[in-house]
Amino acid sequence: MKLIIQIPCLNEEESLPITLADLPRQVPGFDVVEWLVIDDGSTDRTIEVAKEHGVDHIVRLTNNKGLAAGFQAGLDACLKLGADVIVNTDADNQYDASAIPRLVAPIIEGRADMVVGDRETDNIEHFSPMKKSLQKLGSAVVRRASDTDVPDTTSGFRAYNREAAMQLAVVSKFTYTLETIIQAGKLLVATDHVPVATNPKLRESRLFGSTWSYVRRNSVSIFRIYAQYEPLRVFMTMAFILGLAAFGVWTRFIIAWIGGSGSGHVQSLILGAVLFNAAVVLAALGVIGDLLYAQRVMTQRTFERVRRIELQLGIPPSHYEPGAGAAAKSATTGAKAGPKTEEREAIKL
Repeated sequence: MKLIIQIPCLNEEESLPITLADLPRQVPGFDVVEWLVIDDGSTDRTIEVAKEHGVDHIVRLTNNKGLAAGFQAGLDACLKLGADVIVNTDADNQYDASAIPRLVAPIIEGRADMVVGDRETDNIEHFSPMKKSLQKLGSAVVRRASDTDVPDTTSGFRAYNREAAMQLAVVSKFTYTLETIIQAGKLLVATDHVPVATNPKLRESRLFGSTWSYVRRNSVSIFRIYAQYEPLRVFMTMAFILGLAAFGVWTRFIIAWIGGSGSGHVQSLILGAVLFNAAVVLAALGVIGDLLYAQRVMTQRTFERVRRIELQLGIPPSHYEPGAGAAAKSATTGAKAGPKTEEREAIKL
């Protein structure tokens, strides 16, 4: 059994050594524990520091693609490197690495395919009251959309078994945390959660410049993801609200018309018509969105099968560089990316 701990990084030269120092090299239930760093276009010495501290594998993206893209690239690499279980953690040492054995225990015992570390955000001192409230609201919305019971849906401290990792496909450009939970609830992925401790904050978040930015971007992400996976419910609800408003305005006009002053309330008749037309358009969008969601499910299943074929054929991970503990492996980034010259000649023949 192989466990790979992946760490998405962006300019983590200073915090990465602290994070790596806490990571285990032995975890009960696994014969091999390896580390993988995903460099999301860092401009400092993140890669050099990772190699100096014994990181086994490196996925080096040429420029900054965002946390969600880095996470997806890491999952792909871990699968192609033979991981049976993948643990994702942050490079800023936010999560207590001693909880990794507890995090993977439900997977080893066969009770779950995906386990999320619950930070119990009410106990995190540096979280503002607004941030804690948004965490609870966002988690409640995601639980409803995914039919799961994960209390901390924005936690990035997670474990996935091989089957779960093969089924997940992140399309969001901003965050993977919410989308992967909703996907897990819709797919054949059993979820669980365990309480985990957090470490003192080393630096400010690079994803959010302020609390307002956190509120705005997470709110938009929650709405978009929920609308992607429950389009009929979202648009039909909005259509119902506008339809009620339209009938309310029309009722006001009818009452005025019966009273003999209908000519002075023609604007209510027009406003009601506009609201009703908008409700019809939203209802149509809900139907179209539901049809697109069915296509999305088919596309996701196709992606899963392509990934299984790649694993069976032994296709190497993209943007891969061997770390300190994997010197024998071939790089697939930079000038060494793609088929070698002799392989290209063989393809031509």
